[in-house]
Amino acid sequence: MSTVVTQPEVLAASARELQAITTDMEAGNAAAAAPTTQITPAGADPVSLLTATTFAAHAELYQQVSAQAAAMRQMLEMVLNISARSYDATEAANAAAVS
Repeated sequence: MSTVVTQPEVLAASARELQAITTDMEAGNAAAAAPTTQITPAGADPVSLLTATTFAAHAELYQQVSAQAAAMRQMLEMVLNISARSYDATEAANAAAVS
């Protein structure tokens, strides 16, 4: 028989930490969005235009990937919170059954 040992308070604390990280990441990404996606070319020559366009495209792609990562962090946070509550409820039910 296998045994699972967990600490619900650690799961809940991890979820809170993850939420703080997500908040900080979203704030940083929002602050960087305009300066990195709206790049003014250094000159009017084709190389400057192409370079600015390329950097802006990379920045836009980063914003898209970052939004997907934020959604995954939020899902993980939700799973951690649900798991913590589930383990707490199971422990309470087991304690009540034993006593």
